[in-house]
Parts: sequence; structure tokens; C-alpha cells
Amino acid sequence: MADMTTHIRYFAAAAEAAGRDEEHLEIESGATLATLKELLIERYGSLMQRVVESGSFLIDGVVRRDPAHAVGARVDVLPPFAGG
Repeated sequence: MADMTTHIRYFAAAAEAAGRDEEHLEIESGATLATLKELLIERYGSLMQRVVESGSFLIDGVVRRDPAHAVGARVDVLPPFAGG
């Protein structure tokens, strides 16, 4: 499959783990949320692992939790938020 460019935006602890607020990643077309999580952990290590294991993902503006869901053109990586 061909690669696609995905715009990744990081917030709070996710931005700290990545050392940036956003980036564009070339990922395999049809990649899933599980694939993206693995890629981010591989790139950024244990801090990012904690974020992706307990945080949320907005794929093209919609919260997605299913690891089999396809990655879209934009993904927001959100750490878990305290409060209530």
C-alpha cells in the first residue's frame, strides 16, 4: 500500500513526550490506531507509551477508541484529563 501523510497534533503530556506540538508523519495507507500507537511509542518511548495507553485519540475530529479504526488525515493525541 502507498504511504499517506497524517497531521498529528499533541496536547499537554503528549506534547511533552513528543517534544513538539505537532508533526506530519508518513504512515502506511490504511494504518490503524493500533499501528499509530506502536509507531509513537517506538519514536518517543515510555512517556508516550503512558499517554497512548490511557489517553484519547481524535481521528478527523471524532473520538476513536477501537484499535482497528483506520487513521485519518488528522489525529489529535490527548492525554487523560483529571477533573469532573
